[in-house]
Amino acid sequence: MAKESKSKRIYPWKTKAGGEEMTLRLMTAEDGPAMLEFARALPEDDLLFLAVDITDERAVDDWIRRLKDKIIHTILVEKDGRLVGHGSLIHEEQVWTRHLGGMILLLAPEVRGKGLGHILAGELFRYAEDLGLRKIVARMAADQKGAIQVFEKLGFKAEALLTDCVIDRNDMTHDLIIMSYDVTGFNE
Repeated sequence: MAKESKSKRIYPWKTKAGGEEMTLRLMTAEDGPAMLEFARALPEDDLLFLAVDITDERAVDDWIRRLKDKIIHTILVEKDGRLVGHGSLIHEEQVWTRHLGGMILLLAPEVRGKGLGHILAGELFRYAEDLGLRKIVARMAADQKGAIQVFEKLGFKAEALLTDCVIDRNDMTHDLIIMSYDVTGFNE
């Protein structure tokens, strides 16, 4: 089981992004239906490369189990009472990679380009520091140029390219890029 965060952030809290007010709050077990609704409304291109099919109720149920076990930490973004995105930090479970965390950022198209990814990443970096994590890893298909640019702007650096290691929902293989961020240098 992962360590508890000592973060002083109190959720929920509100922020402005692109001139619009957004609420950030921690995901709870009651958010399963909202997560399914959010995921099922995403464009097909956004779903092609998800490591876990969050349009599947069983996958969301497992996500909630991992929340309870403190293996995953998810911050939800709401606009006008509707879920429009999330940022998740996955604490590695293997002993030899216990210093690593995985980051996932996923936003609805209508709230992209407003700085929310940066805000969510900052929250997750802070949480990673609290947990004593040293490095955050993001994995994505090399075809996801927009996602790669977002993570590069956040300070992630490409570390590896693995040929044909991702298979999409249409059974087509793609190259996998692994990017990382050194948490020990994070200062916001």
